[in-house]
Amino acid sequence: MRTLLILGSFYGLSGIILGAFGAHALKARIDPSQLLSYETGVRYQLIHAVLILVLALWSRQYPAPLLQAAGYVMAGGVALFSFSIYLLATRTLTGLTGWAWLGPVTPIGGGLMIIGWSLILVWAIQQKT
Repeated sequence: MRTLLILGSFYGLSGIILGAFGAHALKARIDPSQLLSYETGVRYQLIHAVLILVLALWSRQYPAPLLQAAGYVMAGGVALFSFSIYLLATRTLTGLTGWAWLGPVTPIGGGLMIIGWSLILVWAIQQKT
């Protein structure tokens, strides 16, 4: 649970910082479609940061392996999804234009987030009250 609290807090903190960076520093330096992709990464990171924190707190109230698994799967999904988008959106600035392998990483991260949500759904269905 402590790890999920740390991960959720880190994703929330870094999401705010990266969002501000995108809005102020990147806006004039990357094209609008890249900025839109970058903002998508920030949005998903922040939404899932809150969810990871909620899962960590729920896990204290309802010790359930499915909730903990969902939190860790979500955390991995955010790392792969959002951070690959950040790198893809800024690759002309960072010189990472040859990193074509990043493209397939994004949907893997998205798939992990879908699995995390599915685990929460299964847990919710299993609840008797």
